[in-house]
Amino acid sequence: MQVSILCGGKSSRMQSEKGLVLYHNKPFIEHIIAAVLPISANIHLITNTSDYDYLKYPKTKDIIKDKGPIGGIYSALANSKTQLNLILSCDVPLLSTEILLELIHKHSDDFDASVFADDHKTHPLIGIYSKKIIPILEKSIEQNDLKLMHLLCKVKHQLIPVPNEKSILFKNINSVPELHELNAP
Repeated sequence: MQVSILCGGKSSRMQSEKGLVLYHNKPFIEHIIAAVLPISANIHLITNTSDYDYLKYPKTKDIIKDKGPIGGIYSALANSKTQLNLILSCDVPLLSTEILLELIHKHSDDFDASVFADDHKTHPLIGIYSKKIIPILEKSIEQNDLKLMHLLCKVKHQLIPVPNEKSILFKNINSVPELHELNAP
């Protein structure tokens, strides 16, 4: 299974490259890679910037720029050599190996996508996606329908329930106030 970490995004609320923001003196991206490495070393970064060149992993640019996470998933799947792909966002530094293993173990080949959902939110950027959905991604991009929840509605997917107490593991850190809250003792 290939793991693709989406490092794109305009980061307007964070005012800097989100994957390189520090949490416990280490960039978010390195926390995510640390959670992934016990599972797979087949890690690819989807990025249009050279900011991640210090990392030894292959980098892939967006095939079609400015299409958000849908464009990132499309670029990841189109460039993957594996049928199933673990897709992660670069702004979830609390992600754990255990929760990723749970996702992998609960994924069923009956589905083209598997993502977590708690009582409040679905988490489409911590998911397993099949290359089978590439035509659906292409059509979504063509129609400029870039909402991840719309994508999930168009593919055969499963929502893997996660208890609310584990929701913190999926917290996207998108702004400076959220970062301060995360780093607070």
